[in-house]
Amino acid sequence: MDMNLDFDKLGGLIPAVIQDNVTGKVLMLGFMNEDSYRKTLELGKVTFFSRSRQKLWTKGETSGNFLNVVSMRDDCDHDTLLIKVNPVGPVCHTGADTCWDEENKADFSSLPFIEKAVLLDSSDKERECAASKAETLKDVTSRMEEMMNELASCGLEMKDVMESLARKYSPRIK
Repeated sequence: MDMNLDFDKLGGLIPAVIQDNVTGKVLMLGFMNEDSYRKTLELGKVTFFSRSRQKLWTKGETSGNFLNVVSMRDDCDHDTLLIKVNPVGPVCHTGADTCWDEENKADFSSLPFIEKAVLLDSSDKERECAASKAETLKDVTSRMEEMMNELASCGLEMKDVMESLARKYSPRIK
């Protein structure tokens, strides 16, 4: 990962915004120096520079709640990192999912809008559910996991699908 990061602007440290790769939630903010950045690249787990202890620490080294790196991007000024992660367990030292005491769940607030559009699009078709609800849910869940893995392997996220569906169906809904 070749980034031209400017560690000098903030006294050798840059902010690192930690975002869940699946849900899109911002989980925490930490600081990195060049050593913690390099260690993060090496381990694939987020490593910060602790300002209070004046040393490197890999998130999860004592709790087991690691932040597994999916991607890292610098901002336009090269002085802030956005690190997308797959977290293992809660992120905050208080035990909360995020350092803002939010639940780390996906925001599907536009889903009812998209469901309405899809149902309108297929309202003339008869749909029968041959399997029980539990079997149907299990089958759909399995297929969605496969699709989400396919999206991730191409650098896409569920929000990209939601945005695509919203663009497709938005003219049909009033």
